[in-house]
Amino acid sequence: MRKQLVATVERILNSDDKAVLLLGDIGVFGFRNVIQNLPDRAYNIGILEQSTIGLAAGLAKSGFIPIIHTIAPFLIERSLEQLKLDFGYQALGGNFISVGASYDYAALGCTHHCPGDVGELKNIPGMEIVLPGTKDEFDRLFSAAYDNGHPTYFRLSEDANNESYLTEFGKAVVVKKGKLATVIAVGTMLQNVVDAAVDLDVTILYYNTVSPFDSAALLENFSSKILLCEPYYEGGLVGDILKAVCPNHCVIDQLGVPHNFLRTYGTANEHSRLLGFTPDAIRNRINKLISA
Repeated sequence: MRKQLVATVERILNSDDKAVLLLGDIGVFGFRNVIQNLPDRAYNIGILEQSTIGLAAGLAKSGFIPIIHTIAPFLIERSLEQLKLDFGYQALGGNFISVGASYDYAALGCTHHCPGDVGELKNIPGMEIVLPGTKDEFDRLFSAAYDNGHPTYFRLSEDANNESYLTEFGKAVVVKKGKLATVIAVGTMLQNVVDAAVDLDVTILYYNTVSPFDSAALLENFSSKILLCEPYYEGGLVGDILKAVCPNHCVIDQLGVPHNFLRTYGTANEHSRLLGFTPDAIRNRINKLISA
């Protein structure tokens, strides 16, 4: 996805003279041609994330469209107050593109983990949150939304689904229809969910935009048994789900990153296996939910 990030942003910078790129000492080599060819609209601000968000807000107030990119914990958690006040409170448009969450940089430990980003940003009114499942989805969704006047977070991943979907911004996709349960897959969780449920009589709903949440799609494909599969801290969409299906009764099982520090070291794939994100583990969760 990071290669597509460079290609997409470079295309937009070349076609829209209001777009401005701000880097936090990450991706500088990838954007080297942009920095050289558009020195007045592409800057490496360095390890000054809070100041970068403030600068970006000033650019937005001046009529520009800021695009900010760095690692998730530095972009979101280090700069949360600036995102809240400078962009959320002032209702400014801007684009915040991360890499590294939740634990893509597993071996670097807690300083580079960020499973809390989605939950934290959902507490900022008006913040849009996008988790593309493939590079093509990122290109399509970013191109459609980068200039929509809202603060928008794009959470990129080292993983990717096998198939891209022609999703519209803010709309869920019905990947599969079934009767016994509804499985909600967010972002790059989709591939393992599809592999897990290939022969199971369940509906699979795919969300690569979680805020705004597509309540209508869930209500149209409602089941009283729901498995929510999220690649960040578990339970992030439970409130949205309950609000969407109310007053219907439902049972929700949650699969996500547990609210614990990941103190063990290893690769991202090893963390995923430990957390039960594999197709076999997800299949067991589905079957347990169906039989309950």
